[in-house]
Amino acid sequence: MSNKLPFDKQVTIVANLAEGASIRGIERMTGVHRDTIMRLGKRVGDACAGFMDTRLTGLNCRRVEVDELWGFIQKKNVHCDLADYREGLGDVYTFVALDADTKLVPTYLVGKRDEMHTVAFMQDLRQRVNGRIEISSDGWRAYAGAVDQAFGCEVDYGQNVKVFTSPDKTEARRYSPAPIVNIERSTITGEPDKISTSLVEKNNHTIRMHVRRLARLTNAFSKKRDNFTAAVGLHFAYYNFVKFHRSIRMTPAMAAGVERAPMEIANLVELAQ
Repeated sequence: MSNKLPFDKQVTIVANLAEGASIRGIERMTGVHRDTIMRLGKRVGDACAGFMDTRLTGLNCRRVEVDELWGFIQKKNVHCDLADYREGLGDVYTFVALDADTKLVPTYLVGKRDEMHTVAFMQDLRQRVNGRIEISSDGWRAYAGAVDQAFGCEVDYGQNVKVFTSPDKTEARRYSPAPIVNIERSTITGEPDKISTSLVEKNNHTIRMHVRRLARLTNAFSKKRDNFTAAVGLHFAYYNFVKFHRSIRMTPAMAAGVERAPMEIANLVELAQ
């Protein structure tokens, strides 16, 4: 593909993908066929994931918030049968860790919301950060055991659990969540200084705005798990290394000491050449 599609057009396509433009929208703007766009996005997304896997190590994070972001492949769980599950269709979650100070996402994981993937997510986080850190999560039951397996007693960990009102029968099928009546914060391990998941939850909104496949209440979704994973990989590389964040006045990678200057979209495309 790289021999047929000019490099500057590849950069234009990837820039639009990173900013959340639709595949068909990019096809109309650039004149490049949607299948070519999808192949380019997958190749660059996979290369970005590999780049972050080797680059984001030895991090001096101190306070990390974690959360999981819902999406689906081809169809939602309620419409899946056993054969669909075997093919990897249905609900899929993106586990996200966010450094509260630098806004860096040191690691993420695409998988099911189960104990196996939660443990793998926490173990990967452990391998990327130095020393003792503080972790905040929601009340997902697998987190406590996963944090214990990965960090042992060398962590300050707390859970931030939101309590919602019970919807009546007329509200049971509404899309938006019920009103929050209370937030329960509990210490699980060590002495966490600030138990909060507000920043990583706000980051979920950023992800949905930039990854078209995760936009809610639209017809934008992935039909293949590999394409979904590549799109998420492209987003986090763009978010960490390219996008300028107003709150920190630099990229998260610069704030974390990983890079000295912001990268450009062309650099991400070059990773896949």
